[in-house]
Amino acid sequence: MELKQYFKIMAKKWWLIALIVFAGVTAAAIKSTVLTTPIYFANSKIIVNQSNGTNDQVTSVNVGNIQTSFYLINSYKEIIKSEAIMDKVVEKYPDLNASPGEIAAKISVTAASNSQVMNLSYQDYSYKKAADIVNAVAEVFKDQIPNIMSIDNITILTKADPEANPSPINFNPIMNIIISFIISLMIAIGIVFFIDYLDDTLKTENEVGELLQLPVLAVVGKISKDDLKASRKMVVNNNKQVGDTSYATLNQ
Repeated sequence: MELKQYFKIMAKKWWLIALIVFAGVTAAAIKSTVLTTPIYFANSKIIVNQSNGTNDQVTSVNVGNIQTSFYLINSYKEIIKSEAIMDKVVEKYPDLNASPGEIAAKISVTAASNSQVMNLSYQDYSYKKAADIVNAVAEVFKDQIPNIMSIDNITILTKADPEANPSPINFNPIMNIIISFIISLMIAIGIVFFIDYLDDTLKTENEVGELLQLPVLAVVGKISKDDLKASRKMVVNNNKQVGDTSYATLNQ
């Protein structure tokens, strides 16, 4: 099948393609703007550094302490989500209205490779609540780690600002509409070609010739309803004229 034939198939069913694309884009727009509940993201950063000591001690063990901090980060990731920290967060900040299990399930702790910085992030339907919780976890973790690990090497670098007004992380209607348009268009074109594949009627003289393995000698043109009515009217008039002529001949 030539490229022109593909375009002819799509042009013939353009209304179906337009209908499917319109339905898909409309559904995506409604889903993105009306049915989607916004989710907000707040994060706080902490650094795992060397323990407090004199300047001479810090200078002499600086490299060793940094290497030790890398190993401690993996342990700290687990400790932050433990009941020892979560229970203290709920106990110290009862206004958060969140259970230890809920906080542990929603908080995320990450650290880049060969970095002493840990990133604490929390997602919630309220940005202020997310910021308050992630800040509370960072504070409690900093206070409790000396009791748990017998080492004071946590410093809070940045805190989430509860008064900020960020955009929801799941609210991007323009991108959703563009993606929906592309996917709907692909689906619509696929459906059109599938319908054409199932249609086994002969549409052109070339298809007839290929099927019968015979040359096409003549083609009957397509007759519209208006042309057919005009042709019938002409035949009736001609028959009437012939009848009148015959009657006149007999009278003579």
